[in-house]
Amino acid sequence: MRNDLLSLDEIGRRVDARRYDYCSLSDRIWAAPELAFEEHGAASEQIALLEREGFHIRKGVAGMQTAFMAEFGSGGPVIGFLGEFDALPGLGQMSGQTERKPSGRGAPGHGCGHNLLGSGSALAAAALKEALATEGIAGRVRYYGCPAEENGSGKTFMARAGLFDDLDAAFCWHPNVVNIVQTASSLACIQARFRFTGAASHAAISPHLGRSALDAVELMNVGVNYMREHMPSDARVHYAIVDAGGDAPNVVQANAESLYLVRSAHLRQAERLFERVRRIAEGAALMTETTVEMRVVDANSNVLPNTVLQEAMHENMQHLGGPDFDEMDHAFAGRLRKAALTEDDMMASVCTYDPSLAAQALHDGLLPMPASEGLVMGSTDVGDVSWIVPTVQCNTACFAIGTQFHTWQLVTQGNLPAAHKGMLLAAKAMASTAADCIRDPALLPQARAELNERTGGRPYVCPMPPEVSPGELQFPG
Repeated sequence: MRNDLLSLDEIGRRVDARRYDYCSLSDRIWAAPELAFEEHGAASEQIALLEREGFHIRKGVAGMQTAFMAEFGSGGPVIGFLGEFDALPGLGQMSGQTERKPSGRGAPGHGCGHNLLGSGSALAAAALKEALATEGIAGRVRYYGCPAEENGSGKTFMARAGLFDDLDAAFCWHPNVVNIVQTASSLACIQARFRFTGAASHAAISPHLGRSALDAVELMNVGVNYMREHMPSDARVHYAIVDAGGDAPNVVQANAESLYLVRSAHLRQAERLFERVRRIAEGAALMTETTVEMRVVDANSNVLPNTVLQEAMHENMQHLGGPDFDEMDHAFAGRLRKAALTEDDMMASVCTYDPSLAAQALHDGLLPMPASEGLVMGSTDVGDVSWIVPTVQCNTACFAIGTQFHTWQLVTQGNLPAAHKGMLLAAKAMASTAADCIRDPALLPQARAELNERTGGRPYVCPMPPEVSPGELQFPG
């Protein structure tokens, strides 16, 4: 049995010793949800606790007021933990309910569990930091307070600023309905505004003098819809009309704007697909005798998995076991499933893992590492970190099986004891695997060699254009 100060058991004890402080931190962030780039309260809460832990804080990094870095130690490997704390609009919900009970009209809510995510990663950093400090072991522990994962790609801006360049390994996690080491990649994405400008005119007296920007928006949508038959099956294109040109039908709309989000399994594929969308926009402008201005506002890379770190984390999670759910945890999960989740919800939440889990209320085991890497049909700015430094993620069960992301059903569970237990498990898994990277001198070189093989030795190129500033696209208030 490993009995040194960086062992799994010792790391676990250091996590447990801090459970009250960090579960309380998570709950305070849950109770005061903030949208992308506006997470001033959440960032301040995390900074205050990490300062008490002895971390040195750099605030406002990469041009973002709510981005920060907390660091402790010197020499040795540089180990990073990635945290998030942004909420989603319109998902405010009272805690512990089995029906929709908004916490306020239009209030935001933590519909992706980022209150847990950031607090759990900070907890892992604090536990590892104490172990290094107690034994006087060389190494730097760094926690990244990353804003705007949901809409704004805070980590991409941090990557563009070079803040991950000196890391030897990066660790993160995500609250989920199952316990598993994440081996899948994700979709790279590019998001852009297309603003069309035409000419206003009276729609009855002089329609021939008008040039409709709204017509151009609609024709662009038609063109993209015809393109869908001729793009990769795992690619996605979404759009929203963000400016329809006004609400007067007797005026030819001189201005209109749409927002497009293009996703594909690899960044280069996403770039090629986005270029086709851009040409369709130009065609729509040509057909309507309008002009179009395009501006990229958000982008991130696909995740590069790292098998070396995944296998190390999986071994630790096997020793840790699942969250220690009790009868009350199971009872509430069962009531929520019965009252507010459908059979389709149950299956959708676990179909990519093990469909037999749909019959369970909570997952308290550990799923095996998948034989193939697979693809998550979503996007995350963790992808940009993974192109720079070996990166590993785990998912832990914090919610009832059947709970979908970005729903009130997830929000209502976000500060319950079951969610805390999943967060503590994630902190132990991350911190113990990071400790292994310091204890075993062969692990980090192997992980770096795998990253170099996956990238083909190509240096990271940020998909966010240099002229784009953080916060150009935000959720409406």
